[in-house]
Amino acid sequence: MPHVDIAQRRRDEIVRASLEIFAERGYHATGIADIASALNIGHGTFYRYFRNKRDIVSHVLVHVLERLNDTIRDENPGSADTLEECLAQFVRVGEKLFAVFTEEPALGRFFFAEALGVDRDFTRALTAGLNTFGGVTQSYLVNGVAKGFLRDDLDVGVTARAINGMILAAAIDAFDGKDPDVVRTRWLTSAPDLILRGIRA
Repeated sequence: MPHVDIAQRRRDEIVRASLEIFAERGYHATGIADIASALNIGHGTFYRYFRNKRDIVSHVLVHVLERLNDTIRDENPGSADTLEECLAQFVRVGEKLFAVFTEEPALGRFFFAEALGVDRDFTRALTAGLNTFGGVTQSYLVNGVAKGFLRDDLDVGVTARAINGMILAAAIDAFDGKDPDVVRTRWLTSAPDLILRGIRA
């Protein structure tokens, strides 16, 4: 068991270092030597855990999506019984997203600036991850329609995508060199109210 733990820790270290380097230099400009040098390890150590650069970037994407999933894991989309409760859920998720992107700026740079440029298969994997988040957002809306505090004619699929687009725009602001406290306050004051007041029953 200790051997497994050590191996997993090393894999995690390589993934985190790769995320930082991909975010700073870009995927295509980064070589295995850059990652190995940052960790002060040999090429052989890298290849013990990952087949190549394409393999490591796939693991980086999994890491990024898991971190984003952490922001929604504690919320139950079906628990809100009123518009105000649903609004509070969106604000809590937004707070967690802002924390992730301000505390880990490399995650945001990779996700928004580098991930789409890897290759088509990677783009499909990224899109699948985004669609998963879209499905979660949609479940909040389905709950609201079912309980009568959101409009019964609401296109929950399109609206969920629109909400996620707004969330991603806010996240871009969060790591774009602006004052994170100002950005967070502005978005979390304006966006949730705009989203939900516009689709209330």
